[in-house]
Amino acid sequence: MKTIHVRGVDLAVREEGSGLPLLLVHGFPLTHAMWREQIGALAPRCRVIAPDLRGFGGSQVTAGAVGMEDFADDLAAMLDALGVREPIVYCGLSAGGYIGWQFFRKHAARVRGLVMCDTRAAADSPEALVGRRKMIDHVLRAGGTQYLAEAMLPKLFAPDSLENFPAAVDLVLQTILAASPEGVAAALRGIAARPDATPLLATINVPACLIVGEHDVLSPPEEMAQIAAAMPQAELVKIPQAGHLAPLENAAEVNATIERFLEKLEQ
Repeated sequence: MKTIHVRGVDLAVREEGSGLPLLLVHGFPLTHAMWREQIGALAPRCRVIAPDLRGFGGSQVTAGAVGMEDFADDLAAMLDALGVREPIVYCGLSAGGYIGWQFFRKHAARVRGLVMCDTRAAADSPEALVGRRKMIDHVLRAGGTQYLAEAMLPKLFAPDSLENFPAAVDLVLQTILAASPEGVAAALRGIAARPDATPLLATINVPACLIVGEHDVLSPPEEMAQIAAAMPQAELVKIPQAGHLAPLENAAEVNATIERFLEKLEQ
């Protein structure tokens, strides 16, 4: 991991391989480690760039609220610092997808293709906003990240994954437990305030691959199919035996899907 100072914050980033830049953006409240199966598999064919977002992992925590546009601008500045001038393939999961919509909106010229994994385009419902506020209160004042782990873990994995992939479950559990409560709260405030990206979908004029676990209860396949249908050049790939964390639960299928997408882009 290297540390890069951009926009007043230190960001930790792992970089491997060479060629077409592939930016892997983790979900909430995780780190670049959630891409461990993709980094090793894809580095032989492209330049994999996997940062820890502001407030998570080895990156600096900032107080207040960190919006999806803030994260997107951090990533653009990080690419500048790494000397990445050519258009990238942006790959984001869940909140990494929320950031991806804003990255495209602000930095479209930098995007050659999009891979959106287990994510949503719509803003939070009123009920979801209430849940976010309760979670912030619990994390900062009551249960800390232990509460976060207990609340989120059953929703992140398919039922079979919880039993069959203990190493992946433990990775996610330990990552959440190690997360900074202040960083978690700042990101949650930003996620709650994110705009509805649905109107943006029709303007995304680059090839896109939407990946969803067949058992995802947070970003259901039906909802992701609607997102794909609204985008001019999008395909939907449903990953079997996976929930919300498809890249961890069925890495072989996700890696093969991303590789096929990269091959099409390079033809």
